[in-house]
Amino acid sequence: MTALLETVEQETGADPRWTVLWLHGLGADGHDFAPIVPELARAEWPALRFVFPHAPMRPVTINNGMRMRAWYDIVGMDFSNRADEAGIAESIAQVEALIAREAGRGVAAERLILAGFSQGGAITYSVGARREAPLAGLVALSTYLPNAEKLGTFATPASKRQPLFAAHGLGDPVIPLQYGQASAEALGVAGYDVQWQTYPMGHQVCAEEIRDLGDWMTQRFGA
Repeated sequence: MTALLETVEQETGADPRWTVLWLHGLGADGHDFAPIVPELARAEWPALRFVFPHAPMRPVTINNGMRMRAWYDIVGMDFSNRADEAGIAESIAQVEALIAREAGRGVAAERLILAGFSQGGAITYSVGARREAPLAGLVALSTYLPNAEKLGTFATPASKRQPLFAAHGLGDPVIPLQYGQASAEALGVAGYDVQWQTYPMGHQVCAEEIRDLGDWMTQRFGA
């Protein structure tokens, strides 16, 4: 049985029946995106539980083996094979355990949005594409899909019923725009409903992006 990751949680109202599970980027932790809740949440939305897990500590090869919170090891700069597949598999299992916990707390998969930034977004894509029970939606910010060229081997038919919000900075120096765009295009070709957005920023989030994400989430709650 997969041990549950520690999490930071916020609820926007009593007895939430929707969850937003949000995965941070490399070297950050669950506190990183907690301040986004008051900026993102809207008064007309149903009560939400935001869950921000802490990734495990692990050595990261491209950072000289330094131990830090990471969803997987990064072994090099080549995006086609930089991600540690064993680490990705481990993180998929850990995120699935959190999704299962939400089901136990009364929030079914179809009322859970999985979001992630950078490395966390790569795991969001990786979890989402393999889902047998569709989530309410996937949010992938400033990221890319590991092993995108193998998408046809692991994407489930059910996963293609999950709407996807993907956004990227035009000047991202960490994950260049071309990789984020190629991943979004590959998912679109495979049959996913992808809303692709770009913004004049680097490897970060911006107010316009938060507004657009809020609009997209409003559609999910209405559906």
